Amino acid sequence: MLTGIDIGGTKCAVLTGDGENIIERISFPTTNVTDTLSAIYAAVEKVGCGDAIGVSCGGPLDSERGVILSPPNLPGWDNIAIVRELMQRFSVPAALENDANACALAEWRFGAGRGSKNMIFLTFGTGMGAGLILDGRLYRGTSGMAGEIGHVRMERFGPCGYGKAGSFEGFCSGGGIRQIGRMVAAEKLQTGQSAGFCQSADDLDRITAKSIAEAAAAGDTDAIRVYEICGEKLGQGLSILIDVLNPEKIVIGSIYERSGALLKTSMEAAIARESLAAARSVCRVVPAELGDSVGDFAAIAVAADALERSQKNE
Repeated sequence: MLTGIDIGGTKCAVLTGDGENIIERISFPTTNVTDTLSAIYAAVEKVGCGDAIGVSCGGPLDSERGVILSPPNLPGWDNIAIVRELMQRFSVPAALENDANACALAEWRFGAGRGSKNMIFLTFGTGMGAGLILDGRLYRGTSGMAGEIGHVRMERFGPCGYGKAGSFEGFCSGGGIRQIGRMVAAEKLQTGQSAGFCQSADDLDRITAKSIAEAAAAGDTDAIRVYEICGEKLGQGLSILIDVLNPEKIVIGSIYERSGALLKTSMEAAIARESLAAARSVCRVVPAELGDSVGDFAAIAVAADALERSQKNE
């Protein structure tokens, strides 16, 4: 049995699982540091520590030292050495990973990437980040910053994401789709027309990725164009990953799980145009499989990784 801890900005969960199933789960609100950590340790005591403990948490963090480093959604969580504390309290291996890496491990072990040796997981939700499984293990990079693909600039000008205009995250994220939608709608309004998903200037601030997707599914050509633009940039970004890392699978979560049909045609056209044929021919782009359960399985996957590394070091 393995124990997982999923730390979020508004709630936390402590759970046990065997890799295929979640056996027991306790969730509670994230409050101040002291009370939340006390609740986490008490929950681990209640469900049992299992053979190893995995912690999934938003960054920044230092996975090598097992320290949480002031995540913006966790005010006051400054230099929290949670792995050391867990190992001292429960005397089992423990590890800490950021959300993207933890989800990559989960999809690789239990989801769409199962059985692959070289896999890339893309978050594609609120932001755009990557978790890299290379040669059958998680690749973190020299300082734990591997996979920050959202920061790559795709165009000199464009939607802003990750603090950079025209970035991969700027084009391919929930906020990016909203920005593209506003640009498309504003262009129509300036010519005296209106987009199907935005009838007036008063509606510009109410545009969301979800509202555009709903309009596109209903046949709105302007909304479809927004997703075609996003899909084009997604394909360009994936082409970089395909050429540089030569993966056999790219697993994409969140928005791609829900709206992949709106993105796929323009994405595949860009990949066919931009990537090397020899690398492209061995790579499949697929939606993530774990859905809303990915946070739970991510923490369990981190625990499984910690246990394997501990056994190799014995």
